[in-house]
Amino acid sequence: MKFIDEVAISHKKILLRVDFNVSLNPNHSISDDARIKQSIPTIEYLLKHHNKLILIAHLGEPEKRSSKDSLIPIARRLHDYLPHYKIRLVDDFTKDQSRIDYQKDDEIILLENIRFYPGEQANDPEFSKKLASLGELYVNDAFGVSHRKSASVIGLPTLLPSYGGLLLKKEMAMIGKAMEHPVKPFVAIMGGMKISTKIKFITKLVTVADYLLLGGGIANTLLMAQGHKLGNSLVSHEDISEAKKILTLANEKGTHILLPADFVVGKNQDSKESSVVKIDGVKDDEQILDIGPETEAEFGAVIDKAGTIIWNGPVGYMENPVFKRGTDFLYYAITQNTKATSVVGGGDTLAAIAKKEYLEKITHISTGGGAMLEFIENGTLPGIEALKKAKSA
Repeated sequence: MKFIDEVAISHKKILLRVDFNVSLNPNHSISDDARIKQSIPTIEYLLKHHNKLILIAHLGEPEKRSSKDSLIPIARRLHDYLPHYKIRLVDDFTKDQSRIDYQKDDEIILLENIRFYPGEQANDPEFSKKLASLGELYVNDAFGVSHRKSASVIGLPTLLPSYGGLLLKKEMAMIGKAMEHPVKPFVAIMGGMKISTKIKFITKLVTVADYLLLGGGIANTLLMAQGHKLGNSLVSHEDISEAKKILTLANEKGTHILLPADFVVGKNQDSKESSVVKIDGVKDDEQILDIGPETEAEFGAVIDKAGTIIWNGPVGYMENPVFKRGTDFLYYAITQNTKATSVVGGGDTLAAIAKKEYLEKITHISTGGGAMLEFIENGTLPGIEALKKAKSA
């Protein structure tokens, strides 16, 4: 597998897969453009070497073509970062290819949301061929979608000479280093709603981490597996047996799993009022919506002594300011530990820290959520394997 800075690529028409699946505000404006910003070095590098770029990206999970999932706001933001280039959004390349065929030197083509096409997620060979016909080379800089077996991720490398982009290279190096050679103590922090999507990842972390700090619905499920009563809180009842296996494995491996000892609770996620309760103090009509101050102190003490930190997922319902203090606390605790290597990732986590100060004190902010988890779990991704098998030019 080769990356674009290891070969000479110039005067080529390049299909560049990027991850522009950003968070949007209700008015369809961009609330966090970190994923766009992190792909700019690869775009600029390829442009500097006199290549023409056709960008492939998706936004949301549309089941059909719709204006709310259009890449129009992405095109506008791209122009802010690349003011010397015209950003041309091509509505449907399968019906009108002329704009791509006659692309000018000062133009960057952005294909409309690639998930508007059924052939993308189906990895349809004919769709891949149609896409491949637009360019001469393929570059994958979309770590955040490289766990997907879609046409623009694993189909194109079978048809074109293919390379990894600078962001993909950075993600692989930083996460790989944290997992393969962690400075001890190794502290992993996991939040989010459901445990089922992260069971394999948590099981992997139990075998390598010294401490596993859990919050959100994941923690609730493990607490219920221990027999605690959690009122009306979010729990994955179907994952209770798996949660018990994780607790048993942690005990065998000597990994310390820290679960919340107190909580911030409310009647529901939209509550304006909240209260702090100890474990087993949750009333039947209350929900756990954040970690409490005692838990913050306990988690903070562990984070402070960490040599390596990996964090994925908020520990409270951060969409409501009443229940985002715990997630904010974790962020600031991580930034205060300047001796540790810290890797933070996941769409919800990126949204939680988007407007924060001290971002430069995080060693690496990953653009991947599911991709980051799968890369840690398996050491590779389908998109990476596809590049390994692809031909070089």
